Amino acid sequence: MAIATLDHRFTEFLLESNALKFGDFTLKSGRQSPYFINAGAFNDGRKIATLGAFYAEKIAEEIKAGRLPHDIDTVFGPAYKGIPLAVSTAIALTSGHGMQVGYTFDRKEKKDHGDGGMMVGTQLADGMKVLLVDDVMTAGTAVREVIPKLRAEADVDIVGLVLSVDRMEKTKDSDLSAVAAVEKEFGFPVLAIANVREIFEAGRNIVTADGQPYVTDAIKSAADDYLERYGA
Repeated sequence: MAIATLDHRFTEFLLESNALKFGDFTLKSGRQSPYFINAGAFNDGRKIATLGAFYAEKIAEEIKAGRLPHDIDTVFGPAYKGIPLAVSTAIALTSGHGMQVGYTFDRKEKKDHGDGGMMVGTQLADGMKVLLVDDVMTAGTAVREVIPKLRAEADVDIVGLVLSVDRMEKTKDSDLSAVAAVEKEFGFPVLAIANVREIFEAGRNIVTADGQPYVTDAIKSAADDYLERYGA
């Protein structure tokens, strides 16, 4: 029996965790989407550990393929949603892949007592290789906000960004996807555990307890229409 692909296994996890929702959702971009990835669903130790293991597996794949360096110094997650991602990914890289790697996240406000500063965890220093992690990218706003913070701390080498899901949507002011726009602007790879087309394809072959596919014809049609309108 063939081993399920990473995107298929990740889709199963999204559905099992109730993180992949179908319906009518208003996104931060203002677009009305027939599907939504809810990062808040990863709300216990087992789920966040499993999520970190998926990120680590993707990172290990990309290191093997030569798209990421093997000597990453720290995994950075932007506050607040990126904090558990950075921590769980660093743990999974260490325990599951033998990589000695730190984790770092930013404070929303600079601390003026105790250890002070803007960063928590592995402190940034010139020349460090930093890998960013985040959940879902729609417009790339979060990464554009956090990169100046990182470079204000030290002359770090940002080696890439790993997402859980690439929504594959074009930006409001171009025909480039948000992922492609960030890659072009900053010069590092943006990689996702799965993209929405892979997720919907996998969802056609994953069934509910009553034997029905999670992604019905109606859901697939609504998703196709949405991507026809907004997809890059």
